[in-house]
Amino acid sequence: MIKKTQSSIKNLAFIAIALILIIPTTRQFVQIQVHKVLVIFAPSIESETDRAQIKNYNWNLVDLDNKVYNFRQAENKIVLISFWATWCPPCIAELPSMQQLYETYKDKIEFVFVSNEKPETIKAFMNKNEYTFKVYNPIDAPSIELFNVNSIPRTFLINQKGEVVIDKNGAANWNSDAVKTVINKLLND
Repeated sequence: MIKKTQSSIKNLAFIAIALILIIPTTRQFVQIQVHKVLVIFAPSIESETDRAQIKNYNWNLVDLDNKVYNFRQAENKIVLISFWATWCPPCIAELPSMQQLYETYKDKIEFVFVSNEKPETIKAFMNKNEYTFKVYNPIDAPSIELFNVNSIPRTFLINQKGEVVIDKNGAANWNSDAVKTVINKLLND
């Protein structure tokens, strides 16, 4: 009898979890909460010998106010570029740490957040969450092969020499001491 009760409880729990994940409104909430737990980890730093090099910065984007931005403006600067979307649970989970990092370093490094979504969708999301960093839509395909990403979130930290110091696919804690240490070291180089 006890084994049958335990089995029934396990079956009910499985069915409840399956239903939660099938219903769209609860599925996204659950996915975001899971990624928030995973986002406690900082991204890994690329070893100096394994760093990809950005050689061509020519790439046109447009901000939500319809102002054109050429990525060349970021050449010889420290740049954090993040590819994300408002519907993406891991993106949503990591954005609070991105906002905190932005608040700390917005006058010291270049932040470029890139989304392919409609500006109205992005603006509504930004306002709802009180995010203040700039978001750009690509005008053309990036001339930088590395930026032809096929999964999001994907974030790069690039140093003044155009070397990719961090290349993170998936959510991470961008406001971690590890990331701040790397940025501070780059600022002092």
